[in-house]
Amino acid sequence: MTKRDFRELIAWQKAMEMVTEVYRETRRFPKEEVYGLTSQLRRAAVSVPSNIAEGQGRLTKGEFRQFLGTAKGSLAEVETQILIAGNLGYLNNSQPLIDRVSEVARLLNGLLRSLTTDN
Repeated sequence: MTKRDFRELIAWQKAMEMVTEVYRETRRFPKEEVYGLTSQLRRAAVSVPSNIAEGQGRLTKGEFRQFLGTAKGSLAEVETQILIAGNLGYLNNSQPLIDRVSEVARLLNGLLRSLTTDN
C-alpha cells in the first residue's frame, strides 16, 4: 500500500461533502432536538471522514481496514438517523442525503475491497 494523503481519497472527499450537507439540513431541525437527533446525526456523520483519515494514517492495511469498518458503521448510523428525521417530518426530502450516504458506502466498499485483494 503506497502511502497517500487521506485528502486524496475520493471516499474521504465525498464523506466530507456528506457532513457539510448533514450540517446544513440539521440547522432546520427543531430546537428541542439540538441535544438529541441533531447532535447524534452530526457526530455520526463527522465520524465517517474522521475514521477514513485516521485509518489512512495507520501503519498497516489491517489497521486501515479496521477504521474503514468503523466508518461503515457510522455511515449506517447516519442513514438510520436520516430515516428517523424523515419519519418525524424534520426533512422535506431525505432522498438527496440518502443518495450521498449510498455513494459514500459504495466508495468505502471499493476501498475495502482494494485493501483486501491488493497484496
